[in-house]
Amino acid sequence: MITLTDLRKSFGPVEVLRGVNLHVARGSSMVVIGGSGTGKSVLLKCILGLVRPDAGRITLQGEDVANADREAFLARFGMLFQGGALFDSLRVWENVAFRLLRGSNPMTKPQAREAAIAKLARVGLKPLVADQFPSELSGGMQKRVGLARAIAAAPEIIFFDEPTTGLDPIMAGVINELIREIVVEAGATAITITHDMSSVRAIADHVAMLHNGVIQWTGPVAEMDEAPDPCLQQFIHGRAEGPIAGVR
Repeated sequence: MITLTDLRKSFGPVEVLRGVNLHVARGSSMVVIGGSGTGKSVLLKCILGLVRPDAGRITLQGEDVANADREAFLARFGMLFQGGALFDSLRVWENVAFRLLRGSNPMTKPQAREAAIAKLARVGLKPLVADQFPSELSGGMQKRVGLARAIAAAPEIIFFDEPTTGLDPIMAGVINELIREIVVEAGATAITITHDMSSVRAIADHVAMLHNGVIQWTGPVAEMDEAPDPCLQQFIHGRAEGPIAGVR
């Protein structure tokens, strides 16, 4: 579904991506792991076209995204943002239905509200939540609203940016389970970036570790624990000593 070939991006003298090569199969769930500041979010932004790479190629089903129609391209994606990124001035249902009310073929407000309530139910939220504002919800509920918005328009590809950040372990487990169920149900292709190894094990079909601007290791999640790569082993087990510098 998505192929990155020798992707490079620098910000001034700082090389963030130094030749990333990655293949994400259609209908699979890829989780990208790596330390803070390694370029995971930059990678997602390059795929979405929010950041222009300095070199390399990104293809979506074989088509170079640089040549794609922008509106049609973005319509294929859904996104769950790390901080929720809900619109404070809009009610919950309006947040969920934001895309449904816009674009070339928008729904009417009654249609969009009904669709939003259905998506809220899918993530375990009752209809009465629809008319509340984000500030009236807990962090876990806000994350569920963000997930409902991400799937509202039935995207082919969904990005999850640190989906369990700021949640307690029980709510993190609930969100991980919801993500896995929804991705499987929709047959969507998913890319998640996270530091949470419990999320990796719950969500991933395949794992890619980004380190020093390249993909250090990639493979099925079932092979991750036994992989011989020392950087991968240091990261997934949280070891202070190892080849990854600057952890002390």
